[in-house]
Amino acid sequence: MSEEKAVQVEKTEALPEEAKPAAEVPAAGAAAPQAIPEKTKKKARSAAQKKKIRRLIIWFVILALLGAGVYFGINYFKKAEPEKQALTDFVSVGSITSKVEGSGLTKARESRTMSITTAGTLIELFVEEGQQVMAGDPLFTIDSPAAETAVQSAKNRVDSINREIANIRKDQAGLNLAPSFGGTLLETVKLNPGDKVYTGNTIAKIVDDSVLRLTQYYSYAYEGMLNKGQSMDVSIPALMTSVQGKITDVRYVNRITPEGSKLFAVEISVPNAGILTKDMRASASAVVNGESIYPYEDGAFEYNREGELTATVGGTVISCNIYDYMKVSKGQVVLRLSGDESNDEIAGLQDRLNDAQEELDKAQENLDNCKCVAPIDGMIIGLSSREGDEVQPNEQILTISDTNTVLISANVDERNISFVKNGMPVMLDQWGTSVMGYVESVSLQSNINNGVATYPITIAADNYEGTIQLNSYIQYNIEASRSDDCLLIPLQCVYNVMLADESEATIVYVRGEEHAEEAVELMEGSGTEVPADFYPVVVELGISDIYHVEVKSGLEEGTEVFTQMVSTEVWN
Repeated sequence: MSEEKAVQVEKTEALPEEAKPAAEVPAAGAAAPQAIPEKTKKKARSAAQKKKIRRLIIWFVILALLGAGVYFGINYFKKAEPEKQALTDFVSVGSITSKVEGSGLTKARESRTMSITTAGTLIELFVEEGQQVMAGDPLFTIDSPAAETAVQSAKNRVDSINREIANIRKDQAGLNLAPSFGGTLLETVKLNPGDKVYTGNTIAKIVDDSVLRLTQYYSYAYEGMLNKGQSMDVSIPALMTSVQGKITDVRYVNRITPEGSKLFAVEISVPNAGILTKDMRASASAVVNGESIYPYEDGAFEYNREGELTATVGGTVISCNIYDYMKVSKGQVVLRLSGDESNDEIAGLQDRLNDAQEELDKAQENLDNCKCVAPIDGMIIGLSSREGDEVQPNEQILTISDTNTVLISANVDERNISFVKNGMPVMLDQWGTSVMGYVESVSLQSNINNGVATYPITIAADNYEGTIQLNSYIQYNIEASRSDDCLLIPLQCVYNVMLADESEATIVYVRGEEHAEEAVELMEGSGTEVPADFYPVVVELGISDIYHVEVKSGLEEGTEVFTQMVSTEVWN
């Protein structure tokens, strides 16, 4: 009996009678099958059990082998726990040079672009592209009537503003207001310090009453008998007295009286002793050749001269000495003003004048450029026009560049800027061509980027042979500083930390006693991982290069210093 059949038999024997397959139940009338011996049944069951056990053993072996393979594979490829090692160095004595290196764009020391701001026609061209010219050499000629008109218009504006300023400055003499002739003040305006006075304000009326004038009319029967300079007897009824006067003018007018007489006029001046006043009635007579001459009628006195004290400039009253009937002399200051308003007006006009002058300068420069000469020595570059071309406003015609000297802009960090001085040599290299330059200027204004301060410097180099290409990058190398026989340590030794007192410090870890006298206490979490036999000390540093830094104080030659911790990876 096969193993499979034995198993089947075993399974069949285990079923209850009613659950056995129908095929094993003899059909009615069929012959009954032969009985299987009991010994044969036991053998079949034993073989099936052995086979099952063998299968289980095989699976256990496979699983064990897989587990062992995984275990040994992991342990074979597994790294050992990293070990850390402290790297150290020693303070040495040597020389160090601090260099500033970088690249910058070359440009000409001076360039001038020639153009005009008005349209015109290029009628003459005297240069070619790449030609060297000297200052004063003719470049081109442009016909531009509009440029001439612009200059004249700008000149007119400048002249007009200058006249306005001159008038105001002239008027500013009125800040100290004084009469132009002596006399008496009338109809005065009361002013106090701080009051505002504006241009054109009348402050007082002034009359010259030192002399009074009297106009008298006489019959033409006396023509030729009364002449200029002749004395006259002037009778004043109100005062019941007579005073002497003189004829100052004779006017042969034709005044007709109601009676039909024709009269001429005589003006008589009478000195005023202080008792005469305007509108006082009087008559003047004279005796000529024994004949008495009398006027047709009396007349009224008039002031010799009248005028007004008028502010010629606005301002604030500083002091005022003006009263009615006050006697004043010519040039006597009666009112003082601050003149703030006029000063403001002049300041405004000056701004306008500056703008007008700038406009004139540009217009004149534009006109000059129509007959353009080279403003500097240099090379012609960027020539874009030809004779006969119509030139548009602000169109670039050509550029002159002084290529004999090139400039390069560079930046120096805050650690080295104090060592960079004007005139310091600079090594320059452009595509393998090396030349020497020098530091031309050092800026005192820094630029801050990402917390780092840099200072712009300008490098200059001679380029008479044209070896340096303009508007291209060039490498520069400056030996900013050098120290000989100084203490040196690697840059990795230096740490910037916070001390326990919350101050910042630059430290180096030194091998030695844990509580050495020079050791400092760090703020918790501020330091780095160091071996137990190293302690921090504060140091003062000097210049540095890409590998080392100068130590000015805090360390001694031969001292062992910590640099950093490194990991050493070990494999099984």
